[in-house]
Amino acid sequence: MMLDLSSSLCHYGACALTVILPSLGVSFGQALTSSAALEALNVQPHARSEISRTLLIALVLIETAAIISFIIGFQLMLFGPHATFENAAYIHYGELGIALALGIGGAIAGILSCLPARQACLAIARQPFLTNKIQLLMGITQSLMQTPIIFGLIVSLFILKQLETATQLADSFRFIGAGLCVGVGSIGPVIGLARLSEEACRSVGINRSAFSKVLSFTVVSAALIESAIIFCLVIALFLLNINSADKADYQGLVYFAAGAVMAIGTLGVGISSGRLTAQACKVFSRNPELYSEVSKISFFSQVLIETSAVYALVISVFLLISI
Repeated sequence: MMLDLSSSLCHYGACALTVILPSLGVSFGQALTSSAALEALNVQPHARSEISRTLLIALVLIETAAIISFIIGFQLMLFGPHATFENAAYIHYGELGIALALGIGGAIAGILSCLPARQACLAIARQPFLTNKIQLLMGITQSLMQTPIIFGLIVSLFILKQLETATQLADSFRFIGAGLCVGVGSIGPVIGLARLSEEACRSVGINRSAFSKVLSFTVVSAALIESAIIFCLVIALFLLNINSADKADYQGLVYFAAGAVMAIGTLGVGISSGRLTAQACKVFSRNPELYSEVSKISFFSQVLIETSAVYALVISVFLLISI
């Protein structure tokens, strides 16, 4: 009876968290973006059409996390509790992997996507004739920040496809480890991308002549930051393609550990890279002639920072091939 209760709680909890966490993040992100748009309108009333259009684009991009999480959460509800299945408990425990992958990734992407959007609205208030370029910069950075929710969707679909094949606790740990890897693993890189994107949009608003330099620098730097999330997806897919048949329950903990190592390994990497690249964008707005020297230092430092994520990747792979 206790087992049935705990597994049912996992099922309904997974359904709820998959939708609730991203919805909270999206609602906060959209509210903060709208507030910044009103502030920008107050500063530059004549740019109301440009600011309104920018706000609409930003809100649509932020909404991505809520839409995807709702679809998967609703599918989980339709999937229903597997009370009649002998392996119902393992199925319901494994569903927590979906809540981790989409819930955490969607929440962090939803709320932090407001940072470049807010600065874009304020930048347009200062530089209304640069609206198209600022919107381009905002659109690129916000789109990149939706990567965790896309990766979460991929992992969730894989888990959904394999749920009914879960016959032991090791399978449940495998799904939870994959979800943890993508969900928690996205926190650091998304924070880093948010800081970079925010400062990039602010820099263009301060110095419009720095746009081309800021854009190229932001795209390359964002790609380096994104590599940590890609490593997380690699480990998650590795976990979801392992044959865990006849594995003892304690061996399933290794799957969880592999996902946790990769997820935590990206935390400092993403935040540090974001802080570094945001500072570089700030320099471009004040001294664009230093672009070559500053970008070289920044890219070199980012590569060294990213090695920590590579170390985490190697350890995770060794954990997975050791059992």
